[in-house]
Amino acid sequence: MPILEKQLSQGRKDSAALPKVPVPSLHQTLNMYLRCMRHLVPDQKFRDTQAIVEEFGKAGGIGEILQRKLQERRDRTENWVYDYWLHDMYLNNRLALPVNSSPVMVLPKQFFTDRKDSLRFAARLVAGVLEYKAMLDTGALPAEKARGQLSPGVQWDSLCMEQYSRVFSCYRRPGLKQDTQLNYRTNAGAQPEYVIVACKNQFFVLDVAVKSRKLGEAELLVQMERISKMAENAEERLPAMGLLTSDGRTDWAQARDILVKDATNRETLDVIEQCVCVVCLDEPCGVEPTDSNRAVFMLHGGGHDKNGANRWYDKPMQFVVGADGVCGVVCEHSQFEGIVLVQCTEYLVKYISECPGKPVLAPAGVMGLPVPRRLQWKCSPQIQGLLASSADRLQRLVRNLDMDVHTFKSYGKEFIKKQRMSPDAYIQVALQLAFYKCNARAVPTYESASIRRFHQGRVDNIRSATPEALAFVRSMTDELNMHTDAVRMTRLRDAIKAQTDYTVLAITGNGIDNHLLGLREIAQELGMDRLDLFEDETYPLSNQFILSTSQVPTTMDMFCCYGPVVPNGYGTCYNPQADHILFCVSSFRESTETSSAVFTRALDLSLLELADLCSKNAAISGPLGTCSSATGTPTATPIKSKIK
Repeated sequence: MPILEKQLSQGRKDSAALPKVPVPSLHQTLNMYLRCMRHLVPDQKFRDTQAIVEEFGKAGGIGEILQRKLQERRDRTENWVYDYWLHDMYLNNRLALPVNSSPVMVLPKQFFTDRKDSLRFAARLVAGVLEYKAMLDTGALPAEKARGQLSPGVQWDSLCMEQYSRVFSCYRRPGLKQDTQLNYRTNAGAQPEYVIVACKNQFFVLDVAVKSRKLGEAELLVQMERISKMAENAEERLPAMGLLTSDGRTDWAQARDILVKDATNRETLDVIEQCVCVVCLDEPCGVEPTDSNRAVFMLHGGGHDKNGANRWYDKPMQFVVGADGVCGVVCEHSQFEGIVLVQCTEYLVKYISECPGKPVLAPAGVMGLPVPRRLQWKCSPQIQGLLASSADRLQRLVRNLDMDVHTFKSYGKEFIKKQRMSPDAYIQVALQLAFYKCNARAVPTYESASIRRFHQGRVDNIRSATPEALAFVRSMTDELNMHTDAVRMTRLRDAIKAQTDYTVLAITGNGIDNHLLGLREIAQELGMDRLDLFEDETYPLSNQFILSTSQVPTTMDMFCCYGPVVPNGYGTCYNPQADHILFCVSSFRESTETSSAVFTRALDLSLLELADLCSKNAAISGPLGTCSSATGTPTATPIKSKIK
C-alpha cells in the first residue's frame, strides 16, 4: 500500500512525533489472559490452558523468543501491530461488508417536500464534503485531544490524526484470500475531483470541479437533477453491479476477476476506485421510518429489490440520501474508526443546516457544466448469474438481521456521573447484567479502546467480562436473595473499578489482544505456526465475541449502529446523552440464542436496578447524587434471574 500522505496543520504535533505503540510485558499479558478466561471456561479446561500458558511463558521458552522478536519489530517499524491488526480484523475477513463489517451513521429523518428537495439536500451535502476535504488537504482540520482521565503513565493528550487522510482517498479492493487497501492521494489536489452518484442502481460520474474551479451548490443541484433524469431512462439502464460489492469478499473478488477481462469494465472500476466518495440517491424504503427501520435500511439497503444494489461498499464513505428522508452514512471500516465517521458526519450535518435557502443559478451557469457521465458495464451471462447469486445472499442477510434501536429514558450519563462512576464502565456492567439475565452465563466481550495516543494507533480491546462483573451480576440475580444491598454495592464498585482499570490498560497500549495477535503472527513468520497456546481451544473461544460493544457518542441527533460479529452474538452500540442513553442492539434471527428485543428489555431492567441500588446506597451512606428532578429516582421491580 502506498505511504499515506500526512496532512498536518501549522503548529500541530506531527503524528510521527507521537510515541510508538509499546510492546506490553509478556508475563503481564499472559497473567491477564488467564484472569480474563478463568471464569469463562470449565475448570478442567482452564487447568489445561494454565499449563500451556505457563509452558509458553517459562524462562528461556518460546514466549520470550517471540517477545524479543516483537521488540525488534517495534524498533524497525512505525507501528509494530498495525499491519497484523489490519489484516486480522479486516483484510483477511471473508464476510460481506454490509452488516458484518461496515458501521453506519443514521441521520435524523428529513422531511423533503418533493424529489428536488432531496436533491438539494444531496447537493448541499456534496458541497460540505468538498469543504471538509479541502480542510483535510490543506491541513486545516483542528488536531484532536484525548478526553477523559489520563493514566499516571501517560503524560500527553495528543491523538494521531492519520486516519483522517484515508477518508476520501482510499479504496478496499477485494482479493481471493486477502483484500488490499489502495490509496490514491499523492499530494494535495492531485486526486481526481469527482464523486460517484448512485441512482436507481446506476452509477454516474459527477465532476465537482470544472477547469480547476469547484462547483457551487446551485451547480451541483443542476447536476443532481440531470443524473436523476438520466437514471429514469429505462432503455439505457444497466445491470445492478453494486450488488457484487455486497457479497462475501472472495465471491466479489472472483466476480471482479471476470469483470476486468473487459476493457470497459476495467475503466469503470478504475473510475469508481479513485472517486472522492459515493452519494446514493435512494428510492423510498416503503416502511415506517422508525429508528430501527432506518438503521437496517442504512446497513443493507433493504435488499436487491429496494436500495441494496444502489451501493458500492468498497468506498470508505457512502452518503445515502433517500427520497423519503431516510439518510445516513455507510462506512468501510478498515480505513478508520468510528470517531472519524462521527466527526465528519457532524461537520456535514452542521454545514447543511447552516446553509442559506434555495440556491439561485444564473442561466449562463448551466451552459458550461459538463453532462454527468453514466458508467458503462459489459455484462456477460456469467456475470448475470453471479449477480443473481449476490442478490440471493443479500436477501438472506436482510431477512436474518434483527435490529432494535432503543432509547433508555429514565436517566443518562449525568445521573451516573453523580454516583462518581464512569458512564462507560457503568453501562458496560449493565450490559453484563443484561446478558446474564438472558443467558445465566458470562461470555467474551469486546469493547473497542482507542490507542490513538500512539503513532498510527487504531484500537485494542477492553475485555469487559471481568471476574468482578460476574461476581456483581450473580449477586444481583440471586433468587435466594442471599446478598445484601451493601454487598451488591461493593461488588458494583469493584466491577466498575475493574472495568476502568482495564480501560486504562488498553488505551495506554497494554491490552492483551493486540499483544497475543502479534505473538501469534510473528510465530507464523518464524515457521512456528502450531504453537500450543494458539492451538488450545481456549484461544479461539476468547476471540468469539458474543457481546461486541462500542460507545459512539454524538453531539447531534444521530446514531451509529452495526451488526453482530458472530452468528450467535449481539452487536451493541450505545450513545450516552445527559438524560438518556440510546442503544442499537443487533443480532441474527437464525440464531436460537439471541433476540434483540429481549436483550434491550433486559438492559432496561438492568439499568433501573443499578440506579435503584445506587439510590438505596446514597440514602444509607449519604447522597452521591440523585436523578434529575424531571425523572425522579429510577426504580426497578425485582425480576427473575433469567429472561425469556
